[in-house]
Amino acid sequence: MEEDEYRRIYRQENPHRCLFEKAILARRCDCSRAQRHNLAEREAMGCTDAEGHARCEAWLRQVREKAQFALQLVAVSGPLPHAKEIRVQAGSVQGLAELLSAAGELVSKDDIYGLLARAEACYGSLAEVPFDGVVRAVGQFRARPRRPGKD
Repeated sequence: MEEDEYRRIYRQENPHRCLFEKAILARRCDCSRAQRHNLAEREAMGCTDAEGHARCEAWLRQVREKAQFALQLVAVSGPLPHAKEIRVQAGSVQGLAELLSAAGELVSKDDIYGLLARAEACYGSLAEVPFDGVVRAVGQFRARPRRPGKD
């Protein structure tokens, strides 16, 4: 299948691409609103909830902006490289789960939708979340450990 044709069919079959797709496919977290799609021997994730999709978009936009220093970036002017995007996605979920747990909330990183909804309920809005711990988790997140002897 030609790459342009694949992209066209992908957008047609998956109109609301999951914004945490990389982290979910890497099995670092999960979401109750995510739906798997298989197309041309590739796996993709879609979002089944428009409100949740907008919430995820707002969250990731804020995290990318606040984590620029932790990601060693001067500015975020377009899509991030794959490894940095996984750090933003999975690290922010991990950091938010730890933050909410410390606040006494029972949360799991196995449901991004529920995690972001709890954060909104706890802090009033996602913009009010104290990002110190979240940014620290993004900066410390490693997708996979280095193998011994491979530097």
